Amino acid sequence: MTVVDATSAEGAQSDSSQPALLKTTEAEAHAGSEHAPLGSDSVSFAADRLSACCHGGAKMAVLAYSLGKREINQYFSIKNAKLLSVAAVILLTVFHTASRHYGGSDTCDWLLSSGRFLGDNVWQPYGCMLHKYKSTEAKFCLREKRIAFVGDSRIRQLFYSFIKMMNPEVKEVGNKHENIPFVNGDATVDFLWYAEVNNSLKEQLMLWTEGSASKPHVVIIGAATWSIKLHNGKTEALFQYKENLTAISDTLKKLGEHSEVYWVLQDPVYEDVLSDSRKMITNEQINLYNEAAVRALNTSKKKVKFLEASRQAAMKTISQSVDGLHLPESTRDVGAMVLMNSVCNKILKPIDGSCCQSTPPLSFFQKIAAGLFLLSIIIFLILGYSRHHKSRHVPDVESGEEKKPPVVLGQLNPKGPLLAICKMSLIMLYFYLCDRADIFMKEQKFYTHSTFFIPLIYIFVLGIFYSENSKETKLLNREQTDEWKGWMQLVILIYHISGASTFIPVYMHVRVLVAAYLFQTGYGHFSFFWLKGDFGLYRVCQVLFRLNFLVVVLCLVMDRPYQFYYFVPLVTFWFAVIYATMALWPQILQKQANGSAFWNLALLLKLLGLLLFICFFAYSQELFEAVFSLWPVSKLFELQGSIHEWWFRWKLDRFAVINGMLFAFIYLLLQKCQLLSEGKGEPLFSNRISNCLLFVSVVSFMTYSIWASGCKNKSECNEMHPYISVVQILAFILIRNIPGYARSLYSSFFAWFGKISLELFICQYHIWLAADTKGILVLIPGNPTLNIIVSTFIFVCVAHEISQITNDLAQVAIPKESGPLLKRLLGAGVFLVLVLILSQNE
Repeated sequence: MTVVDATSAEGAQSDSSQPALLKTTEAEAHAGSEHAPLGSDSVSFAADRLSACCHGGAKMAVLAYSLGKREINQYFSIKNAKLLSVAAVILLTVFHTASRHYGGSDTCDWLLSSGRFLGDNVWQPYGCMLHKYKSTEAKFCLREKRIAFVGDSRIRQLFYSFIKMMNPEVKEVGNKHENIPFVNGDATVDFLWYAEVNNSLKEQLMLWTEGSASKPHVVIIGAATWSIKLHNGKTEALFQYKENLTAISDTLKKLGEHSEVYWVLQDPVYEDVLSDSRKMITNEQINLYNEAAVRALNTSKKKVKFLEASRQAAMKTISQSVDGLHLPESTRDVGAMVLMNSVCNKILKPIDGSCCQSTPPLSFFQKIAAGLFLLSIIIFLILGYSRHHKSRHVPDVESGEEKKPPVVLGQLNPKGPLLAICKMSLIMLYFYLCDRADIFMKEQKFYTHSTFFIPLIYIFVLGIFYSENSKETKLLNREQTDEWKGWMQLVILIYHISGASTFIPVYMHVRVLVAAYLFQTGYGHFSFFWLKGDFGLYRVCQVLFRLNFLVVVLCLVMDRPYQFYYFVPLVTFWFAVIYATMALWPQILQKQANGSAFWNLALLLKLLGLLLFICFFAYSQELFEAVFSLWPVSKLFELQGSIHEWWFRWKLDRFAVINGMLFAFIYLLLQKCQLLSEGKGEPLFSNRISNCLLFVSVVSFMTYSIWASGCKNKSECNEMHPYISVVQILAFILIRNIPGYARSLYSSFFAWFGKISLELFICQYHIWLAADTKGILVLIPGNPTLNIIVSTFIFVCVAHEISQITNDLAQVAIPKESGPLLKRLLGAGVFLVLVLILSQNE
């Protein structure tokens, strides 16, 4: 999930806040200045700090811990990491391009030839994704098509598995040694009984190529076990098999000019349970016949495709065969699904079926984006690169932090923004190569408990390792909110890449994390408006630019609708709602509400009005859809021509933002009335109240987790989620903040990721995951663990760089002066309208 940078209340009160987004600035280089500098004196300095509180082995352990972190930070900076990631991207791109050029780039060959079981009979082809076809999809793809399965009883098994994808109610009945017709609508699928490669088979093939019989669009053919059985495995039978295959080779090649022809290589047998009449069908004989088929038909390889994937799958499962010859149903389904993907992917182009799909042509907007990026690079090269250019960094405007007036617009070096755009263009090229071009491989997700919980434990150990003292000890201080966003973002990333949405208890807990992000949105923006009363256009534009810049660029480059990145539209909408609630008459601020219960009551009435507005839309889907189906709003919130996804996302966490606003109001009121103890090491309330609240919070937290773990149905639990998710959110806040020692510490590891969580969420769609989050990007084939490490390293570096680029460009795109700002807004509005109009005609 993405994250909106929400501020602590005390951060909003500060008049001289520092930039909040993570950047490689001088301030960052000297971050942690309370520690001694690295060098020869660091040991003695650390020892001095520990001498007052630690002794013996404990002191040595803490000293080793402190110096270990310093040593890591000294030699591994974000700048070096980015240089290393650039080198890795270049090398991997060259490697994959060369592999495709010299080693075969046809993903259909990968699909048909090799793969592996992920578990639970889930088949993963080598290097591409297998789409699981539904009945409606199969019927649509095969409409007006004739398909022929030709062969023995094993081909008949494949035939039944194939037609069951169109009609799951089909029963395997009838004479097993006769032809079996199947008609479904205007699709015709026939099984033709030819147990041996002989003259009868040749005559049937010639009827299709030279006779009057209409040619099938797809032919799946294979046979061998009857030849072995009838001739008792004699060598003469193998020679005859080779001759017969050679005799039909030209016919198959000719048939392949107008039809798709698949030769099914023979699956292994389980010799231990074969009946006496089949004992001669050994795996050694099977291998010899397969080799003969490949040699005889290889001359027409481009016309005849070999289906070997089902054979590889059978090697793992043949021991489950009842008679040792015929495959278990789950395994033969692999072969049928591989065939369906080979035939239909190029027709239906499913996003999660990357096998047998070619690179889509560039859309109009992609061509425009490429042209603009190329023009920027050319202009930058003409102007020349300045080695002394330094990025200027703006505040985290979402958090309510401000900065002193920026440099006058006319003094800005144009090469700075051009450099940022050039970097962005190269990054977008990497995005395109990863998730649109046919260069890098993709694999499907497969959930197991270990793929989710082991990385989860690992990152929390790292988070604890990088614990630091907080500069502030107030509730939800800036470092703590960054930490909160960071660990939530990492959990959600692991959730996405592991496919954990299939496990309902994990799904429901992640739903709470999503609600917590929206809770922080309400908390942060309310705090800013309530304390500062800044409703100016500059701040609004800063927030909207920060949220939407990367998404707008990706919509153009990756040819995706705005609603596809659903959380950004969601947060943008809620920011507009918060702004309207606080800015519309009467504007109520803390300074005028001090000492006046009337204004506090008036604000609560405003929040009540917002709650009624939310409930009104939530219980009137027709009105909601009518509002958001109006042009041009519909173009922003539609996904595949429907706003159902937007309705679902909006309704699921509809109360999270107002919960955050109400919490901020209560907290700031208690703080103003001096009813909280927020000093270092002090519990938030009196000991008695603190202990009671801690007990209630722990019980509430565990109660929700027990309830979520017992969920059996997503839709039913989602109905309850908007009302009870706040329980776990508030429980976490109290558990994290009531003890004084807990408020005094934070994880710098999690906080680092929290500062770039927006970019992490958006970037994961295309350069960490693949096929628009449906699969996993494969940079290192054959080694899933190393692949995750390398792709994650590059992904994080890219997200951090985009965060810097966004802030650099914000200074130019969003000037503080009202005149230039209005001109920019007018230009942006014209651009948006043109894009929406042109997208209608696409």
